[in-house]
This record gives sequence, structure tokens and C-alpha cells, in this order.
Amino acid sequence: MEDNDTILVIEDDEASMDLVRAALGREGYNVIEVTSGEEGIEQCERQQPALVLLDVILPGIDGLEVCRRLRSKGDVPIIMISVRDEEVDKVVGLELGADDYITKPFGARELAARVRAMLRRTVLTEKAAAHQKELDYPELHLDLATRTVLVKGEAQRLTPKEFDLLFFLASQPKRVFSREEIVEAVWGYRPVGNDLRTVDTHIKRLRHKLEESYDVPWSLVTVWGVGYKFELEEEA
Repeated sequence: MEDNDTILVIEDDEASMDLVRAALGREGYNVIEVTSGEEGIEQCERQQPALVLLDVILPGIDGLEVCRRLRSKGDVPIIMISVRDEEVDKVVGLELGADDYITKPFGARELAARVRAMLRRTVLTEKAAAHQKELDYPELHLDLATRTVLVKGEAQRLTPKEFDLLFFLASQPKRVFSREEIVEAVWGYRPVGNDLRTVDTHIKRLRHKLEESYDVPWSLVTVWGVGYKFELEEEA
């Protein structure tokens, strides 16, 4: 259990809230329940939760707008909740800064596992991180202890999973990882179906924040039909 065990749940569906309350309560988390986006934003600022569970469909401002506003204010981990036919909303939610999503209907065990995995803020393979707490490359410095990212000496603001993903790939440069391997190592669960889209969206966000904004001698490379790798220019 993390020192901060508070989970903010922004959900207006009573049945879903009952399931979430029971699942997280059994795990010992302190659950704060709100039913609107406006109240969720207010409570997030006031309570500083360890994680936010955020439904897409809410009265007033919807979950996508809530996600955008929360992400503009900080890096609290966000898990979006959506129904199975809202594929567009899932992708948009990830692009707005959500770290993961879970689809309705979901079970108590799956939900608890996703939350536990998300709260392990450095879910990296032992091989990748056992002896590496800092990574230094030309124009890139990563510090695992402080979760600091410097590009050309400038501090970068990444979400928790953006940092985990970058550190994981950079820990083993040149090695190609499948999207399945990345989800298991970084998100901490075995992917099913459209879960793999999460990786693509996070890679896109990292490229936009880092590679497209700076002239750097390294890149996150797509290996078509396989996955992704971190590569230095001189090694390409």
C-alpha cells in the first residue's frame, strides 16, 4: 500500500460505484466518491489523491474534459472508465493524458489489479532497472528516484506512465519490445484486445513532448509488426 491510499472516484452510475467501493474497500483504500466532473476537479485539488478513477459519461462536463483539466494541473494517475463501444473516447482520453482505461462491465478483481498496478509508479522489469537508477544519454537524463526527465538540460513534465514507459525503453536501448511486453512490464497486467492501443498513444505523446519539440540524437523507433525501441542516432 502506498503512503497515500486515497482513491478519488468520479462516477455517477450507482451500480458501478457500488462495485468500485467494495473492490477498493477490500484492498484497504480510502475511497472518495463524487458524481460530477466539477466536484471531481474540486476534490482532486483539495484531497490530492493517489489515483483518480474517472468515468467518461458524467453530468455537466464529461470525463474527457475533466481528464484534460486534471492533467493540466498535475500528474495524478488517471484511469478512465468507459463502455465497450466507446473506442473513440478511449483513444481521446489517452491522448488527453489518461494513464490507462478499463471497460464496463468489469470485475472487482480486475479493477483492484489495475489500481494496484497503476500505483506501482515504477513498474519496470528487474532486468531493466535492478542496477539502474539514473540513465544518461546525449541530451537526455532520467532519474528514477526523483522521476525527473531532463532534455537538453530542461525539465520535462511527463505523466507517471509516460515516465515509466520512457525509462523502460531507455533502460535497454536497441532492444525491440512488443506492445504486449510493454503493457505487462510498464502497466503491470496482461493486455487484452484494445489494451495495446494504450502503448501507441503514450508513444505518440512522448514523441510530441520530447522528440518533436527538441533536436535530439535519440528516438523512440517503431519496428513495424513488432513494437518499439529506444535508439541513439549513432546506433541507427
